[in-house]
Amino acid sequence: MRTPLDTLTELARDARDQAMQHLASARRDERQVADQLSSLEHYRQEYAERLHQNMRSGIDPATLHNTQRFLLSLDDALATARRALQQQRQKVSDSQREWQHEQQRLSAYDTLAERRAQEGLRLQARQEQRSSDDLINSRLQRGSAMPGGY
Repeated sequence: MRTPLDTLTELARDARDQAMQHLASARRDERQVADQLSSLEHYRQEYAERLHQNMRSGIDPATLHNTQRFLLSLDDALATARRALQQQRQKVSDSQREWQHEQQRLSAYDTLAERRAQEGLRLQARQEQRSSDDLINSRLQRGSAMPGGY
């Protein structure tokens, strides 16, 4: 027989599983954004090193100007990527908290179900003890009511 507590437990388990999926997705997205940021940083570093080498060997002003503008646009892209990574880390943190909340709720329902099951077992044991006591008392009464004490 399905109880309302069983339904609540199942709903809580589904919510916890969905929160876990959101957390896993947020973590995957965080890794992707971090990888993109790392690639951008590496690319910017290589480009800056090339500019530095070209400046040693001589570079015309137009190329210097274009390269500096490109480096500035890379710096803007890096700033945007860092903000995106920070936002994604916040999403991971929020998803982690949500998963923990759903896990605690499920644990509370599981604890309640366990307590109810234990109480049911205690009640059943009491009933069995009463039935056993009643049976023994009934036999004793029949035995004392019989002639000859049997």
